Order: sequence, then C-alpha cells, then structure tokens
Amino acid sequence: MNKTKDITSQLGVLYHPTSALVFYQSQSAERAVYVEHYDMDGDGTPVNAHPLTEREAQALAKALVSEKQNQTAFLKSEGILPANILHIIPSLDRGSVLWYTKPQQRTLHFIESLGIADGRACLPAMIWKATRNSLRVFAVVGNRRPTEKTPLCHAPLLNIYEDGRVCMGSVSVSIKTSASLEEFTGAWEDYFFNSYFSHLIGSSSPVKGSCVSLWKDLIESGRPFPTEVLKKNSRTLKSLLS
Repeated sequence: MNKTKDITSQLGVLYHPTSALVFYQSQSAERAVYVEHYDMDGDGTPVNAHPLTEREAQALAKALVSEKQNQTAFLKSEGILPANILHIIPSLDRGSVLWYTKPQQRTLHFIESLGIADGRACLPAMIWKATRNSLRVFAVVGNRRPTEKTPLCHAPLLNIYEDGRVCMGSVSVSIKTSASLEEFTGAWEDYFFNSYFSHLIGSSSPVKGSCVSLWKDLIESGRPFPTEVLKKNSRTLKSLLS
C-alpha cells in the first residue's frame, strides 16, 4: 500500500536515554558489588557520575516490574474473551491471533490512478491472522462463526498475495508489547482499512472478474457484497491454526 493516513496515535512510545548504570564487582571472595549512576545529557553522553541512590534504585525496580507486567499482558483479553476470536498463541516473540469479522461496511481508500473514489462499501466475512509484524487475510461465505472445516476464499481486495499475506507497503506497523487482545486486533484492522489500496499482486484477479470494477461498483451502488464472485483457494481454516 503506497499512501497512508496519519495513524501516529497508534504507534508505540518513543524512548530517549536519560541515565545509565555501571556495575563494579570486587575480586575478593565476597564479590562485593558497587553501582554507579550516570545522567545523560542532550547528546546521549553520560555525565554526573555518582553512587546509585535509594530513590534511583526504587525507580529502577519499578521500571523492571512494569516491563515484566507489560510482557505478561500481551494478548490478554480485557475481559471475557471476544466471540470473534478463533485461536491465540500468547507468546511475545511468536504470538499470533486468528479472528474473524462478519460481513460489514467499512470506508476504503484507493490511490487516485485506480479511478475508484474513497468511500464506504460492503465487505464479506473475513478471516484475519496476525503476528506483531505481519498480517494475512481471507474471505469466507456466510455470517456464522467459522469452524476448522470452513473453506477459505481469497480476500477480494488489492495488495494481497495469493497466500493471504498483506503487502503493507510504506505503512509503519508498530504493535505494542503490552497490547491487549482487543488492542491488537483493533490496531491491525485500523492499519488495514486506513491504508490505501494500490495494486494487484500476481497475474490473476482475487475475484471472478475485475477487482477494480467490483469495488468501483460497490462504492457507487452501496449494494451488499456479491459472495458469488469469491474465489476459493483450496484451504480450510484449520490450515491457519499452526
């Protein structure tokens, strides 16, 4: 996706160096430890060396506890598990979420050269699978909660590879390590729908017929998404569980 909307409010916090610690250890049998604290000037240079004070040690302990809490909070639900969540791997390094959305109407954005006006259009039910750094999307027929046997269809949109991977282009994705389950799925949907669709990936259309003509018609007419144009991709939802 080439163009982006301003979504800086969703990005992570930018941290600046303010202090540094140096640990000294004696060579004696007791292995005594001494900690020296440095402030950092505007250029990031350590200055004002002094022994670590009790107040500074308490601030360090609080920061370490907060970081541990943030990591354990990743992908935890804020309450009862949302009904649209299908599968979760709650790992900070390899975590992923699989969820679905019912047929809905969303505002879509397109680059000018496609000749499609930005606007609201009806979408089919969709399957989403995301990690902190990547997103895959598919479409399914109907509006019931999918099962492992539910056939997957290609997502009927631009900027998507045949295997469902979304080309985010210049979009800067930043999912916080403390993101709850609801924040995680909401952020990915916002990244996806607030970006600009720009091009087809591959040699064939993800729908039966012209994808560009389809979305031009749906935005102009406001009619429900015609699920008969969806193309099956020979996979079922079970293939996304691993």
